[in-house]
Amino acid sequence: MRTIQFREAICEAMSEEMRHDESIYLMGEEVAEYNGAYKASKGMLAEFGEKRVIDTPIAELGFTGIAVGSAMNGCRPIVEYMTFNFCLVGIDQIINNAAKMRQMTGGQFNVPIVFRGPTASAGQLGATHSQALENWFANTPGLKVIVPSTPYDAKGLLKSAIRDNDPVIFMESEQMYGDKGEVPDGEYTIPIGVADIKREGTDVTIVSFGKIIKEAFIAADELAKEGISCEIIDLRTVRPMDKDTILKSVKKTNRLVILEEAWPFASVSSEITYIVQEQAFDFLDAPIQRITTADTPAPYSPVLLKDWLPNAGDVVKAVKKVLYK
Repeated sequence: MRTIQFREAICEAMSEEMRHDESIYLMGEEVAEYNGAYKASKGMLAEFGEKRVIDTPIAELGFTGIAVGSAMNGCRPIVEYMTFNFCLVGIDQIINNAAKMRQMTGGQFNVPIVFRGPTASAGQLGATHSQALENWFANTPGLKVIVPSTPYDAKGLLKSAIRDNDPVIFMESEQMYGDKGEVPDGEYTIPIGVADIKREGTDVTIVSFGKIIKEAFIAADELAKEGISCEIIDLRTVRPMDKDTILKSVKKTNRLVILEEAWPFASVSSEITYIVQEQAFDFLDAPIQRITTADTPAPYSPVLLKDWLPNAGDVVKAVKKVLYK
């Protein structure tokens, strides 16, 4: 095992797959000459050349459409957005074309494409650059949605996403690219749709995903000092969702807290809550608690932003609430 950065894991996944399959190419703003806005494609232009690592204009609608069309004609594009907030310019191509093409053509066309880039907040970037949109995409049949939280998960899941014959939304974080973690030297993949129990526990289940899961670990360490044992599940894949792992854990702990960096209305946590109350209601010893951002656009003020984002203190309060402490 080596210790590498999140950005290096992303770069390795793309490069390894591109070496094996010449139909794979990467396109996006600054992915080539600049080695990626977050240096997640460092060295790829030198290795694969300008026909397979392509700098695009600032025109997400255009290059997203080009990628979808090329995927229908035998290529396997990887589209990098500088942030998923910018993909909204080309969301018609993702939702009305990529997601629906297989069904609308009776299976005549697959769209093997990966849309990847940062999601959610990354500090003081303002309301239009700080949105977590995974629930938007997860609401769309035909799309798979992945939000990894570690370099190991990122590499294994991205390789699986690139090999998948359907469109995959692969969401990262600007604040995680420098995170370090252990990654194997050899070839490995992680199956899409399988959650991971990051920490075993007996008193309460905490479900989360993406960078905000770090707050769950901080809270679990604090709660352990009081004798409270938290089980932490990392969804890794938002859609398809591994509901079996969640249900099995809830049936053991009898309590559930969901931590998510998104607005509360129609969130991923809302879906998890529905699933658990429908299929494991009799196992619950307390109402489910969810923790989200405030139901407002992200503020620019650092003081307001701190209050807007979920934190470990919020997790501690929610856990104690479901434990009636």
